[in-house]
Amino acid sequence: MSLHELAIAPFADYAFMRRALTGCLALCLGACPLGVILVLRRMSLVGDAMAHAILPGAAVGFLVAGFSLFAMTLGGILTGLAVALLAGLVSRYTTLREDASFAAFYLFSLGLGVLLVSVRGSNIDLLHVLFGTVLGLDDAALFLMASIATLTMLALAAIYRPLIVECLDPGFLRAVGGWGGVVHMSFVALVVLNLVGGFQALGTLMVVGIMMLPATAARFWAESVPGQMAVAVLVGLLSSLAGLLVSYHLSLPASPAIILSASALYALSVLVGRVDSLASRAFRGAVAAG
Repeated sequence: MSLHELAIAPFADYAFMRRALTGCLALCLGACPLGVILVLRRMSLVGDAMAHAILPGAAVGFLVAGFSLFAMTLGGILTGLAVALLAGLVSRYTTLREDASFAAFYLFSLGLGVLLVSVRGSNIDLLHVLFGTVLGLDDAALFLMASIATLTMLALAAIYRPLIVECLDPGFLRAVGGWGGVVHMSFVALVVLNLVGGFQALGTLMVVGIMMLPATAARFWAESVPGQMAVAVLVGLLSSLAGLLVSYHLSLPASPAIILSASALYALSVLVGRVDSLASRAFRGAVAAG
């Protein structure tokens, strides 16, 4: 099999493959930089919790209007923001940490969402919500994902400096101007938006993978936050490309193939990345010993 048949022909010959790659590009541009910030804030598992927090709202939208993009998106945004607000209030007014309160709401949301979809839908409907249909994206879904990616990049540009300051010293912004809470909730809202947009493609169980795996892999290739964001987007795109090609040639589900490709790139980064990987540590040790 030639390189053209292996890597180019599937996208040149089939519109659904081009749509899937375009949707993944939009998702990576918005979600991967947010994943870097989540890693920096030590909130990696919060992304997973938020991904499941949107499930009940999406399920309610499905119950009301079937597979309506507008209804499921609106429901996911509302429940995602509600869970983020409730978890923040619990952590603020009790001794429970924010990650623990997110975990509690995540388990509740996952159970409720699966139950709601199962009430009316079939197992196929449940799989669609949980694992997405990246190979079946239509114009409306692509427009939604592109709009969310554009909004995310503009919003990150606007709040980048206070967001990084809030990551490193949460009390500083409260002390000088009281904007810490606004910046934090703006960031959480962006996370929710990207998870809602991404679940159309990868499902609520898989979408957090394209947000977090490239971000964690980027830590082994770049030291600055902008550098990690750029690397994370690149890793996300490579994972999407590889996953779609594996799915096409081996007739495998696309969403798991994309996430497994991202996992493979993460493992490679841990082994041979230029910043604090196993190989770089071994090399520094050998130089120090010599």
